[in-house]
Amino acid sequence: MFRTLLVPAALCLSLAVSGLAQAAQPVVLYGDDDYPPYSYVENGQLKGIYTEIVRAAALAMPQYQVQLRPVPWKRGVVMLQTGEAFALYPPYSWRSERPYVRYSVPLLMEQLVVFCNQAVLARRSLQHWPADYGGLHIGVNAGFLLGDAGLMQDLQTRKIVLDPAKGTRTNLLKLMRGRIDCYVSDRLSAQWELQRIAGDSRAGTPRQAIHETAQLASQQGHVGFTVRQPAQYPYRDDFIAQFNAAIVRMQHNGAIRRIVERALPP
Repeated sequence: MFRTLLVPAALCLSLAVSGLAQAAQPVVLYGDDDYPPYSYVENGQLKGIYTEIVRAAALAMPQYQVQLRPVPWKRGVVMLQTGEAFALYPPYSWRSERPYVRYSVPLLMEQLVVFCNQAVLARRSLQHWPADYGGLHIGVNAGFLLGDAGLMQDLQTRKIVLDPAKGTRTNLLKLMRGRIDCYVSDRLSAQWELQRIAGDSRAGTPRQAIHETAQLASQQGHVGFTVRQPAQYPYRDDFIAQFNAAIVRMQHNGAIRRIVERALPP
């Protein structure tokens, strides 16, 4: 009699564990595929500081089975806008410009700066942004929002032309080769990519030196969640609440700081 009870008990335990595993809600989060060292693809793998932060937070949410997928940034933003994507990282918080996005708590602080090439610096002084940049062609990453509607109008009035291209590397090479005058980027991302370009013979010899000319406002990266297609994502509010709580814990216990330190060159 005792042995006949053991088998059903073990079976019940196995079914319970299996049921818990099956109950995990699949969730896909998209990450920028070309924004090193924050989020990028290398050897077919999605890597970077933000990727590691998001992955660590997801591990603290066992009721969700989170998969991270790379996507070109501009396409990812459109997917948020239509509701095709549940979430994308790491957008800045531009609430009036992107009303279809609900933002997580901040993950990291980034410092936006302007880089310009030697040819531009040789013919004009660039001390004040954007007053001294009238008529210049400024590179930005495709899908990147440089500022709010007021700033965009100011740039248009000064005949500043924004020239989007995919990724930091492409923009830096365009800047070095004189195809654009300046480039707005996060400082660390640009410095990281410049080191890689310097060690890559395939990039060719840069024609011009580039210099940081202005420091813009700091911006915080987030995970952005679509507010569209609510029936498709009934778990959205719970996921965001749990994700935010996990990020706050990581901020308090130093986990995010350690991820950043591991990613930076010695």
